[in-house]
Amino acid sequence: MVSSFATELLEIKSKEPSLHVLVIPGNPGIAAFYKDFVEALYENLGGQASVTAVGHISHSQKDSEHGRLFSMHEQIDHKVDFIEQELQHSEQSIVLVGHSIGAYIGLEVFKRLQNKIKMFVGLYPFLKLNKNSVTQSAIGYIARSSLLSKGVSLLASFIGSLQPSIIRGIVRRFLGTSWSVTAVDVACCHLLKYHTMRNVLFMAMTEFQKLTEEPDWMFVRAKEDKIAFLFGVDDHWGPLSHLEEISKRAPEVTLSVETEGHTHGYCCNEPGSFWVADYVANFIKTQKRH
Repeated sequence: MVSSFATELLEIKSKEPSLHVLVIPGNPGIAAFYKDFVEALYENLGGQASVTAVGHISHSQKDSEHGRLFSMHEQIDHKVDFIEQELQHSEQSIVLVGHSIGAYIGLEVFKRLQNKIKMFVGLYPFLKLNKNSVTQSAIGYIARSSLLSKGVSLLASFIGSLQPSIIRGIVRRFLGTSWSVTAVDVACCHLLKYHTMRNVLFMAMTEFQKLTEEPDWMFVRAKEDKIAFLFGVDDHWGPLSHLEEISKRAPEVTLSVETEGHTHGYCCNEPGSFWVADYVANFIKTQKRH
């Protein structure tokens, strides 16, 4: 329970950690999607760091909040509360790793807890709207309409009520031919629920309202030596034009482009999870040497 909300965690604890890595998911904020990534990151850091992925409130199998909808702002507060509640007295430095909109959330958390956070890594970051993305326009259109959101959520829960083998077939076909067995299972169990889908779309609506504004470049510049971003080559959530803008605004930020052909949803398959875990571990190791 984090500030009275049921919270799903995916965690590997180190016996003698020198660091605590906190992974903030994108949207859908389902911690279980990051299983392969969390395991690989733990291995890559040689068991010297505890790694925790913190799910978003009500993006999970059980409707613990009885249909209540949570905005992105409330999800940011929730991550701050988690750190203050669980890591208040911890000796270890905290490294934040945020994926997609989780990168935006991570920067906000970093801003509020500057003395607690040692460094921040944004993976395939979604930091502002991309006017050229048809997908974003479509999701925004559905998310803004309460009627359409309910319709999509009903459809998701209907699919989720079918026989397991049929659900798996549909998920494989429409979501991920390249997805790992783990990711398909997670989508079947957690995502195809009415309350989860409503929360995914409600959070998306509040993200899109907020991301019409510019990121806080002053903060990024102030912390540029402690920040890294990994962009994908063909990612409409974090296009390379955003990478160029960051390099102009905060030249000391560590910027990388992944050219191995992994996608925005890297955590849904093993090769993507392993590659990105390697990238994050290397950044952490380099920073520790400085």
